[in-house]
Amino acid sequence: MTCYNAVMGRKSTSSTEPSVTFWGAARTVTGSMHQVAACGQSLLLDCGLYQGRRADSHARNRKFPFRPRDINAVLLSHAHIDHCGNLPNLVKQGFTGPIYCTPATRALAAVMLGDAAKIHEEDAGYLNRRRDKGQPEIQPLYNGRDVYRTLLRLRAVPYEKPFAVGPGLEARFVDAGHLLGSAMIHLRAEGPNGERSLTFTGDLGRPGLPILRDPDPVPPADLLISECTYGGHRHEDVEETAERLGDVVLRTAERGGKLLIPAFSVGRTQTIVYFLHQLMNAGRLPNLPVFVDSPMAVRATEVFQAHAECFDEPTLRLLREQPDLFGERRVRYVEKVHESIALNRLREPCIIISASGMCEAGRVLHHLKHNIEDPRSTVLIAGFQAPETLGRRLVERRPEVRILGRNTALKAEVVLLNGLSSHADHDGLLASLAPLAGTTRQVRLVHGEPEPAAALADSLRGIGFGDVAAPESGESVLWPR
Repeated sequence: MTCYNAVMGRKSTSSTEPSVTFWGAARTVTGSMHQVAACGQSLLLDCGLYQGRRADSHARNRKFPFRPRDINAVLLSHAHIDHCGNLPNLVKQGFTGPIYCTPATRALAAVMLGDAAKIHEEDAGYLNRRRDKGQPEIQPLYNGRDVYRTLLRLRAVPYEKPFAVGPGLEARFVDAGHLLGSAMIHLRAEGPNGERSLTFTGDLGRPGLPILRDPDPVPPADLLISECTYGGHRHEDVEETAERLGDVVLRTAERGGKLLIPAFSVGRTQTIVYFLHQLMNAGRLPNLPVFVDSPMAVRATEVFQAHAECFDEPTLRLLREQPDLFGERRVRYVEKVHESIALNRLREPCIIISASGMCEAGRVLHHLKHNIEDPRSTVLIAGFQAPETLGRRLVERRPEVRILGRNTALKAEVVLLNGLSSHADHDGLLASLAPLAGTTRQVRLVHGEPEPAAALADSLRGIGFGDVAAPESGESVLWPR
């Protein structure tokens, strides 16, 4: 391979030295987006939605800190919306290059982005109907046509198959074990000063969780960009998490309330359904009605069923014994709007799993509006909640929260169950990264708030990593030799 300073007629980088600029998920968790300049090309590692306070989110998501038409390609780690959710906006604003990802990620991204466009359009319509006279009309970030144009740009590449991103630049996807199709990204750049390498962990999975294979070893590299979401935090054991989930279900049912679980439709929903299925099979839970109220979750579950090559061996055995593991024998998947509305008229105990996972959009907002003033009900938070999201305010047990433009008293029980997280915890990250201590020259920690980043950085230095830092948004670093 040989690096060139201009590729495909697009604008070349200003320096021949490979660099990375951290635009999103820098000292925060959402909006993953890192710009790589190497071999005369400009690439993005992920292009995710920033999630937080509504006005701030709109401003940050709409405007890119670079010209989208100057980006040559995108390497997508996985299909969670905070990693892929701003791709249609990138295309809308002029990006015309390929978007590389694994086959399962391509299938899931179609589901995720189609649903995101629908939510953007529906939420804009809802808020416009309720806006004060004289206020400007709210426009959706993107629409279904933008998503269609984006999906045409997706290029699927299997795990462990090296592929050329451009002259002198080669990439490879490695199983990250975080989500169906999730990948670490390993980049090699060659030029007059020799080869340099970069590894981006994306979201690194947690060993021992059901359904997916454990993460593969992290590829050695000169520059390592690692997530640090749960730096300083230890997850409880999977078995303990299942026990706690069962306890919450029983406690809520005995009160006669509803259990609301805001959950990402891709990954987290399927894990919760798996656990509920197992608990009911073992006779540890009554056969309560379970509703997955998310059209996207229905389609995502179909993608899961079509990509069993990503499953671990215990799940494959279980599927052979119980083909209805994700089916409708115990779970009712709700797609139509009137069926979703009808759930709020139910008076008997039930379990409602609905997106979005951070309670920022989607049908879960309507279920929360109708139920969080009921002290018999429970809101089970099953994953990380970014600052300024409604989910974070629920975790903080604010006495009053604003939902769909109305202040609502929080009287329901709120339970945080981070043991369902598919992110590696502090010890898991250390175990995965430790083998690289002798070869990696620089580590940059992303996808984590400052305190977790500092905790992980201290531990990494303690096991032999020298240059470890958590970059600010807009900060750049050269790939070391």
